[in-house]
Amino acid sequence: MEGTRKLREQRPIFKTHQHYSTTTTTTLTTMDSGQNIQNVVVMRHGDRIDNFEPLWTEKADRPWDPPLVLDGKVRAFCTGKKFNNNLGFPIHRVFVSPFLRCLQTASEVIHALCAVADCSTTMSSADGVPIDPSKLKASVEYGLCEMLNKQAIRAQNAPKDGNFAFSISECEAGLPEGTIDSSVERVYKELPKWEESTQGARDRYKNIIKTLADKYPTENLLLVTHGEGVGVSVTAHTPEHLIVYEVEYCAYSTLQRTIKENESGSTGEFKLSGHAGILFTSTSSEADEIVKEPEPPKSSS
Repeated sequence: MEGTRKLREQRPIFKTHQHYSTTTTTTLTTMDSGQNIQNVVVMRHGDRIDNFEPLWTEKADRPWDPPLVLDGKVRAFCTGKKFNNNLGFPIHRVFVSPFLRCLQTASEVIHALCAVADCSTTMSSADGVPIDPSKLKASVEYGLCEMLNKQAIRAQNAPKDGNFAFSISECEAGLPEGTIDSSVERVYKELPKWEESTQGARDRYKNIIKTLADKYPTENLLLVTHGEGVGVSVTAHTPEHLIVYEVEYCAYSTLQRTIKENESGSTGEFKLSGHAGILFTSTSSEADEIVKEPEPPKSSS
């Protein structure tokens, strides 16, 4: 069976012939007269085990909900350190998809963001990372879940009855102690129904980004989700018509808008202010590509 691949050998989610942009990390946060800046970071989970150990699903009780491999946890923790060093603004609140790979990704990022000591040489929370949980709050949000159809979840791995059986309390137990905000009312009270449409899922991602930002306009947010959600965060907030054709593990976009401090409390439109690990191309036609999980590698006989 093929072992864990090196990080640089990660395959694209899907390919095209010409790319519009290479990976960049560009963020800007300012304070203008009478205006505040709100930032929202939309991040994909780390490296999932079934893309590196294809036989894992045959023995798993929940083959639709793979955990991260060690490299995925390392990547997530290092991305959290990158946020501390490069974003230029603090993260106040984290919302996360209920899928295990996203919960584990969020846990690693939160450990890095909330570390109370220098962790420049630390590779993951497994190394022992004391944190200050008061630095941010975290919540599970169904609206950030994977696109629930066979284009995103391999048909043979989906639950036969369409019931993904997530428990919010069990999901919250996977996040660092002391960070859970139990007072948060979820936007989506339950998961979407199995076999939701692709456009329906894209609309959901666009809606959840704006709704969460509107609920917490004075806070910077981190949304830990899936490849399609990160893709939508780009295509929905740029003036050009774009197709996102690759979203790497732990790739992220940064969205920014102004919030005026006046009687109306009006807000500007979100614009893409930065991105890392996302490749996209311009197009004049309607995008119909889907950010799909790659098929697992075939084991050699």
